[in-house]
Amino acid sequence: MADWYKDVPQAAIDYLGEHRLDEVECIISDLPGIARGKAVPASKFARQEYFHLPDSIFYQTVTGDWADAADEDGWIEKDMTLRPDFSTVSAAPWTGDWTLQVIHDAYDRDGAPIPYSPRNVLKRVVDLYRAKGWEPVVAPEMEFYLVARNTDPGQEIKPMMGRSGRPAAARQAYSMTAVDEFGPVIDDIYDFAEHQGFEIDGITQEGGAGQLEINLRHGDPVKLADEVFYFKRLIREAALRHNCFATFMAKPIADEPGSAMHIHHSIIDRETGENIFSGPQGGETDAFYHFIAGLQNHLPAGLAVMAPYVNSYRRYVKEHAAPINLEWARDNRTTGIRIPLSGPAARRVENRIAGMDCNPYLGIALSLACGYLGLIKEERPRRQFKGNAYEGDGDIPQVMGQALDLFDEATELHEILGADFARVYSIVKRTEYDEFLQVISPWEREHLLLNV
Repeated sequence: MADWYKDVPQAAIDYLGEHRLDEVECIISDLPGIARGKAVPASKFARQEYFHLPDSIFYQTVTGDWADAADEDGWIEKDMTLRPDFSTVSAAPWTGDWTLQVIHDAYDRDGAPIPYSPRNVLKRVVDLYRAKGWEPVVAPEMEFYLVARNTDPGQEIKPMMGRSGRPAAARQAYSMTAVDEFGPVIDDIYDFAEHQGFEIDGITQEGGAGQLEINLRHGDPVKLADEVFYFKRLIREAALRHNCFATFMAKPIADEPGSAMHIHHSIIDRETGENIFSGPQGGETDAFYHFIAGLQNHLPAGLAVMAPYVNSYRRYVKEHAAPINLEWARDNRTTGIRIPLSGPAARRVENRIAGMDCNPYLGIALSLACGYLGLIKEERPRRQFKGNAYEGDGDIPQVMGQALDLFDEATELHEILGADFARVYSIVKRTEYDEFLQVISPWEREHLLLNV
């Protein structure tokens, strides 16, 4: 067995068993969350300590075009050094041979972390917490749709066909019968997750037609972001085995609810091991309220990270299972910030704003960054909201352009996330937005062609 196996998680070793490893996929997340990298023979991987990719992978838009985001050296596509994090080695059980995948971290020629690599951005934010003696803990919830194969972008997305031979039905939230409709896909999701060593806390039917939610166990933010990054790939692969697509678009079907990545947060005192949101007698602490205030005060300026595409803003619709403001309340799913029922040790704050289309590293980093600003500035939240928050006013940007304008002005967030990241991210997203604005939609052709 190769020397590097000693640092590999047991799940990957168990997956291989007595089989000979054929290939290793060396991957890294770009800004949209697409896995970039190289597939190399196992024998070559055993001999290499690192490999190179050009830094321009972080200047690429979701359409594959290039944004003019190079640094002062200009567009020379400098090589980055990508080094494997062996704790992330995981099976790729959908492949035809025995393959492992491993997430890499990106460094420049001097060994410094590439500041706009999403995993490095999240590590930077986590390190700020640790410097204060805090250990952030998160638990993501992943919503997504299983839909019929769609090979023509001109056609509307439709729900997949279930086992019964009927299209998936809407408004069947928490229905076990609805979950059973997707049984074969879910079985493969469970199997792939087990091979990869991931623990699923549960799968439920959500309110949309063919919409499911997977909850993950709480833990280290970087580790959980790695899992969401891996999960998006494995869910897509499981769906393809059954002649359907899995989509993580924020709003894939017009009249159905959007898909979110709700993020639960708590913070542990590294010295005592106690949750800083709860006091000695179990009450809510100042830190608890400061964190809520940080989300309320700074999420609008960071929404372009949590809602990274024009489609993302179609999700924030009244009465459609998505928040329209940043009110907070206990056990109230109409607010953007929810405090779930829990005991003092598990007291946590749920951010319900992030869309499932966001890069998991960046979405979690942004949410933690907002909470961090609230903590260090000792900010105070608005009064707890009572009632249905959909009856209140919206206080988040409604379009991508507005969100990007707020993000460009958010110098405090830039300091937390990194100024170079903020610069590159804004340029890439504005390039995508400008491209979108050149597209003429069916609505425009239908209603404007002969009427104006």
